[in-house]
This record gives sequence, structure tokens and C-alpha cells, in this order.
Amino acid sequence: FGLGVPVILRNSEETESSTRVLKKRMRQVKNPFGLEIPHPATASVTKGITLTPDCLEDCLLTCYWGCSVQKLHEALQKHVYCFRIKTPQALEDALYSEYLYRQQYFITKNDKEKKYCRLPEDAQVVDFGPVPRSRYPLVALLTLADEEDREIYDIISMVAVIHIPDESYRLPCRILYQYLLLAQGQYHDLKQLFMSANSTAPSSSDMSPDERSTDRSLLEKAGLAEDEPELPEENSKDCVVCQNGTVNWVLLPCRHACLCDGCIRYFQQCPMCRQFVQESFPLCSKKEQDEDESTRI
Repeated sequence: FGLGVPVILRNSEETESSTRVLKKRMRQVKNPFGLEIPHPATASVTKGITLTPDCLEDCLLTCYWGCSVQKLHEALQKHVYCFRIKTPQALEDALYSEYLYRQQYFITKNDKEKKYCRLPEDAQVVDFGPVPRSRYPLVALLTLADEEDREIYDIISMVAVIHIPDESYRLPCRILYQYLLLAQGQYHDLKQLFMSANSTAPSSSDMSPDERSTDRSLLEKAGLAEDEPELPEENSKDCVVCQNGTVNWVLLPCRHACLCDGCIRYFQQCPMCRQFVQESFPLCSKKEQDEDESTRI
């Protein structure tokens, strides 16, 4: 370029770091089903399990104890190629009744009442054998009760595979897999996101009574005390890099949600686990963020 003109030379590592990570195109779908285990520590094959459904419409919760592993996965394939699993009867036909016991509950809209599931005593089942097992301890199926609702939602049923500890395998109770079955014939494995959460402020429960009373007396003198002091937020949802922007991007395949809109462009490796990022997608669009911000204002 001639004398007196500065030239910046970049090595190969810097060139690679400037490469953009692929942005995965996502489609938002409303899921009418929700299922939680409120007290996993108390669950066992002999004592039973408590489930809490949370559904947007009237649903049926059907629990299958001792469901065949092979038949369940064959049933999921049948949903894709043969017929849609919209009802409990459709799943039972696909399973060829390869389960030990069945329980069913009618769940009304927005009903969050706990449902208790347990094998009958005359079943005399105390464990499901050594690992690897041929049967899942419990499979919970959520389906829409009203046929008209199946025309509204893309997701028509949800299958949850639940591990319950027994005498031979004491792994704590948890949901192993959750499959969302679509009306078009696909099914998706519901994955959990790993959100970054840093404790930024001490909770009032961690403070001694003397410390709480001292803080309250100081607030009263300043004229700022309320009837009940407001609890501080335990977790921050700030970007792990800049600590300023709101976390909005999920990195794949590690599923860490830890970066804001400003920092996502600078990383090819996850700042949490250092795994290379193959794709990423936003939790909400810029338009949704602006609408949420205006609502708070």
C-alpha cells in the first residue's frame, strides 16, 4: 500500500473467531400440557407418586405402571407412520397392553390439584429388575379431553417417562423423557434449558432475626418501611459476560442460556462449558422484548 499506510495482519485464530455462529430458525408453539413431581423424595414403587398436572384445557392424565420400553418406542414410531396417538386408547392399542396397571384422572382446565398414583397391593411389585430394564416404572400420558381442542393445538398429547426408585435401583425420582406429539405426525423430545443464575443478594431467610430487625428499624427512621419488607430477587438473569444485558440466547448443543443480544456475536464457544457452539436461537424476538419493556414501564 506504500509507506506510511498502516496494515493490520490477522492470524488464523483471529480469523476463525470472527466467523458467525448459525442462527437456528425457531417456531413458537403453544404447549397445552404441563406435568411436575412436587415431592420426588417421597416417591417409591411401593408408596406411589404424586403428580401435579397444569393444563390449558380439559385433559386426561393416564398413568401406565411397568410399561414395556420396546413397545413404547414402537408406539412413538407408529404415531409418525401409522396413526396419531390422540387418545389413551390409541396408545394402548399401540402398546398391545404391554403394561402392568393403568390409572386415569380427568383434569379440568387450569386445575393444579395433586394426583396420587400407586400400584395396587395385590400387584406385589417391589422392583422392576436390574439395569438395563425392559419396563419403565411409570409412563404418564396427557391428552386433550375435548375433540374440538385437538383441532386448535399443534401438540395433541404428551408422554412423560418417569423413573421411580425401588429396592433394586435407588436413583432419585425424576422425569427421564418428555415427548410432545404433534397432530402432523412428528414428535419432539422436550429438553431442559440450563439458565445462568447468580445469587446477587442475600435472601431475608439467610439473615438472623437481629439483622432483620436492625434493617427494619433503619427503614422506619427513614420513613421507607412497609408492612412487610419486599424480598429481594435471589437470582439474576443478566448475561454472564457483560453482566448488563438480559439473557436471551440459547446455545446448542449444550443448551446453556447465558448470553445477551450484544454478546452472542462474539462467541464460538459457550462461556459456561467451553463447548463449541453449532447453532443458537433467541428466547424472544426484539419486538417481544420491546413490548415487554413497555409493559413494565
